[in-house]
Amino acid sequence: MKITGVTTFLAHPGVGKNLCFVKLDTDEGIHGWGECYTQSDRDLQIVAHVDQLERYLVGRDPFNIKHFTQVAYDDIAGRRGAMDFYCAISGLEQAMWDITGKKLGVPVHQLLGGACRNKIRVYANGWSEGAKTPEALSEKASQVIEMGFTALKFDPIPGPWRSYVSREVEEAAVENVAAVRQAVGPDVEILVEMHRRLAPMHTVRIARNIEQFRPFWYEEPVLAENVDALAAVKREINIPIVTGEELYTKFEFREIFEKQAADIINPDVCNVGGILELKEIAAMAEPYYVVVSPHNYNSTTVGLAATLQVSTNIPNFLITEYFVNLESFGQEIAHNPFQVKDGYISIPQGPGLGIELNEDALKQHPYQPFPARSPRQFYEEGP
Repeated sequence: MKITGVTTFLAHPGVGKNLCFVKLDTDEGIHGWGECYTQSDRDLQIVAHVDQLERYLVGRDPFNIKHFTQVAYDDIAGRRGAMDFYCAISGLEQAMWDITGKKLGVPVHQLLGGACRNKIRVYANGWSEGAKTPEALSEKASQVIEMGFTALKFDPIPGPWRSYVSREVEEAAVENVAAVRQAVGPDVEILVEMHRRLAPMHTVRIARNIEQFRPFWYEEPVLAENVDALAAVKREINIPIVTGEELYTKFEFREIFEKQAADIINPDVCNVGGILELKEIAAMAEPYYVVVSPHNYNSTTVGLAATLQVSTNIPNFLITEYFVNLESFGQEIAHNPFQVKDGYISIPQGPGLGIELNEDALKQHPYQPFPARSPRQFYEEGP
């Protein structure tokens, strides 16, 4: 079997960002789907990377997945990978797994070593957009629980992403966490997202003040580029620390494990290098007693399917991400969309990734640039 072509679909779901899907065709008529991570202003660049990689992929046997990703890094990228490259590779790698599973008639997780569980716990994200006050957050959080989720994540910090903030910003963050805890009750897990915003002094103060509300975790308190700072924050607080969505490949996770800088990692299958790379990172985490909660700011279709296939296979899986604001779009473009029931998704048992997209539906949502972000002028808190 040989790969004969690559097609990209950059689709606008109406919220968040454009989503990038890739489809590989073969000379046997079997096709495979993959999804590349995108950001609002970094989507066309990722498609350009896929287009460049196509000429190195056509003619290859789709079964030789590891060989392709290694050659792409060594010879095409010149061992100088970055976010856009790894996003492109991740989507293409998933599509190769999808083809392999379809050819052999088994789900991808069976090719990775089989299942460790038959359903995957998910937490809700994407629900808090537009909620600017504790009261608004409280109301929206209650709606999420009514949907059946038992865990939800949000960023409690108001204002733009800056390293240094005022005491008022810190206090507002604590008030927002308190409001959500009061709204959802004691049994629902609250996952606090910091988006690597703050300098350690701020993030530690906030963490100590929200410990009383029993957060499930504290995600990306500081940038992972300074692993020593991340490890220092971890030692200062009593909430499990998460990092990983801004790290790519096993090489960038190595220091996190060696310095015991996190309790939980959240690599994204759509940007970390693909399915096999995520599995290998999870295996590295095991001897350090680190659990894995895959990041999934992607669609609720192909990216989620790839996440589910790995999550059922790895023994140190914890929970994964589900964007409720992208759910309706996923149901529109997928022939067999996933369903969340009581906070869980059943493992797909069909061959390959276990999901198929409707190309006609995708074409109804063409790429659209999001509004330009106006450069901020000087303000009291500084740049």
